[in-house]
Amino acid sequence: MSRVLVLYYSSYGHVETLANAVAEGARATGATADVKRVPETVPDDVARQSHYKLDQAAPIATIDDLERYDAIVVGTGTRFGRMSSQMAAFLDQAGGLWARGALNGKVGAAFTSTASQHGGQEMTLFSIITNLLHFGMTIVGLPYSHKGQMTLDEIVGGSPYGATTIAASEGSRAVSAIEIEGARHQGELVAKVASKLFG
Repeated sequence: MSRVLVLYYSSYGHVETLANAVAEGARATGATADVKRVPETVPDDVARQSHYKLDQAAPIATIDDLERYDAIVVGTGTRFGRMSSQMAAFLDQAGGLWARGALNGKVGAAFTSTASQHGGQEMTLFSIITNLLHFGMTIVGLPYSHKGQMTLDEIVGGSPYGATTIAASEGSRAVSAIEIEGARHQGELVAKVASKLFG
């Protein structure tokens, strides 16, 4: 049975919703899946004024947590077409793990949220995946076995590089059923690949 870490940063709750869906998909295969978040770096008063979702249930991750898992699925909202500074600051602390090759061969995956349909989803996914490849991880995306990402009936997130959602510029759009289905599917695929690699 594989062990999956869903590691995320979410300002307004959209990525948090996807993170929980990824974990559900992983658990559906029999894997253990833990959901943890990275620390907030924005001052508390600024976060409150900006209406950040500060009551997230997931515990705060530590860098040492990363090597305890067979797979790590990383999610964060976009910041100008790249990962958020909160996630980058966390991953930047993993130099010791990188130097020891502690994550070599583990399974990695990415998911994200953007304000608009063309707000940098794929670039953000690649900014995460680049880090995971530097750690020596094997990448699992969101293939077209998730057919929902090809629908033309509604605006929807998703790409072959990872699950995504569209939040709207003021965060008013909820994660859609198709997007949740995509995140679950990616979590299931990650857990299955990890199980094949690690038994």
